[in-house]
Amino acid sequence: MLTKPKFWDKKHENFYSLLLLPFTILLIFINWLSKFINKKKFKIKTICVGNIYVGGTGKTPLTIEIFKILKTLKQKSVIIKKYYKNQKDEQKLLSKIGPIISHNSRIVSLTLAEKQGYKVAVIDDGLQDKKIDYDLKIVCFDKEIFLGNGKLLPSGPLRENLNSLKNYDVVFFNGVSNLKKEDRDKIKKINNNIEIFETHQKLLNINKIKKNKNYLIFSGIGNPSNFKNLLLKNKIKIKKTLIYPDHYNYSLNDLKFIENLAKKLKLKIITTEKDYLRINNFDKKNIEFIKMKLEIKREKSLIQLIRKI
Repeated sequence: MLTKPKFWDKKHENFYSLLLLPFTILLIFINWLSKFINKKKFKIKTICVGNIYVGGTGKTPLTIEIFKILKTLKQKSVIIKKYYKNQKDEQKLLSKIGPIISHNSRIVSLTLAEKQGYKVAVIDDGLQDKKIDYDLKIVCFDKEIFLGNGKLLPSGPLRENLNSLKNYDVVFFNGVSNLKKEDRDKIKKINNNIEIFETHQKLLNINKIKKNKNYLIFSGIGNPSNFKNLLLKNKIKIKKTLIYPDHYNYSLNDLKFIENLAKKLKLKIITTEKDYLRINNFDKKNIEFIKMKLEIKREKSLIQLIRKI
């Protein structure tokens, strides 16, 4: 399992991004071909929460909040998550919120959702699944990283060129920091009609974490800096940080190493809820996890958009 290359998020070109630039031609060709794919339209209303930046943009927390909005609107809703063996943590997290259908094919999942009488499906990830005509297409970005170096895979972290935002309805900026005006303006130049929303992360179980203690934190998520920055914002004292690849499956040796290191340094241990759900067959009494919630700015405007689909 690989970690994201650091040069992807450099704001300037470097040797590696330039070296890999010719290989982006394949992705450009694939994206061009996708324009000619026949899209399937479903009777069930579909809201797709995805990204064009690889990983760590807050898709799953936003999926959860949108599902909760649909619940308040009395809509019989379901969450669709494509099945990946290494993403059982996200499936577990989503299943705690509401009904979830997870197959290898999103078309199979949506067909099943229709048969089961659901009226709205929230799809966690899937904007690059060009076989489906979604009713509302949402693109997520991290406020701090945004486009990284702005280049396509493998030269950079983008699955699609920024101009693809012409084909989408909504952009969400998620993360701890504040949205930069230049980033908003960049998107509006491409698609002036696109709706832009911003979220902030809130710690739900902050009272469980003792601010007079020092902590070791570990995570295997798409953007671990958000996790760390959120803790620092809440005045949690972090003395040691361990970063693992996204969706990392911790072995018994990994967990023993983390626990022994924390004991040696006299530190308490904190991880994310996603990571906590991946810790199996291990005594977790010495490991705390944080529960995060997205707070959506202009939520009433989002509800109006959802009502229109």
